[in-house]
Amino acid sequence: MRADNLSETAAPSPPAGLVTVGRFDQGPGYRINRPGGSDNWLFTWTTDGAGLLRQGATEVVAGPGDLVVLGPGVPHRYAVLPGAEHWAFCWAHCPSRTSWADWLRPYGIGDRLYAVTHTHGGVRDRVTTAFGRMIADARWTGEGAPPALEGSPAVGEVAVAHGTAARELALCSLEEVVLLATARVEGSGRSEVDSRILRAEGLIAADPGAAHTVRSLAARVSLSPSRFAHLFTEQLGLSPMRALLDARLVHAARLLEATDLPVERVAAASGFRSPFHFSRVFRQRYGVPPGGYRDGVRGG
Repeated sequence: MRADNLSETAAPSPPAGLVTVGRFDQGPGYRINRPGGSDNWLFTWTTDGAGLLRQGATEVVAGPGDLVVLGPGVPHRYAVLPGAEHWAFCWAHCPSRTSWADWLRPYGIGDRLYAVTHTHGGVRDRVTTAFGRMIADARWTGEGAPPALEGSPAVGEVAVAHGTAARELALCSLEEVVLLATARVEGSGRSEVDSRILRAEGLIAADPGAAHTVRSLAARVSLSPSRFAHLFTEQLGLSPMRALLDARLVHAARLLEATDLPVERVAAASGFRSPFHFSRVFRQRYGVPPGGYRDGVRGG
């Protein structure tokens, strides 16, 4: 099934940087075509029925429990899957936080299209609730209590986050969506990794700023340091300390994006003893120093 015959009428794309979120339930004939792609990222979460999404030359069918993400700048089309009765889905047009790239990268299938399929049944309700919270928070003015969320978002709801607080809260909920979907995926291709190594990887991800060492991580998973280091490197393709450095840099990027903490405090909170070493390795990873990275994100 291909999307070549979708409507040629071009649909507008939300302005760059705007956070727009909603929930639709569309019948046969619904189709969107953006020959120039979008300036934002598009996140779709299917709750029922089926959709057909194409980005560039890459195409995917989305069913219940599938998160499909379309990166900006690539022509895309999407529609109710031909033959399906409907397509019910939550969606968000917004900028993507840089740190999400590491979570989505294993699910890239080409042309900046990421498909996280067959998510675990235990997280589906929570993901749908997170989208509902995005809609509620996007409407918050910053005064009084945020809007209450009762169950799933109503079909047809659309909200735009105009205020800073509303925007950041909505993005935090979307970060939860991405993490939940990518953290526990059936058939993720990691069943061959030793459970002790996966546990150590989880310890690093849960608290990258902690004073982890090969010895301390090995002790937590009941392996000798030498055996642990060998297994970790063999099965994950990088050493434990390299994985720790990568996790610390991602954590630092998230702090720079979401807080106004001074760079020195970001470094310390991310496990770097020396701000100078932190700035050097951060520039090597992201191409700009920490302060420049924050200015670029805020300016975007």
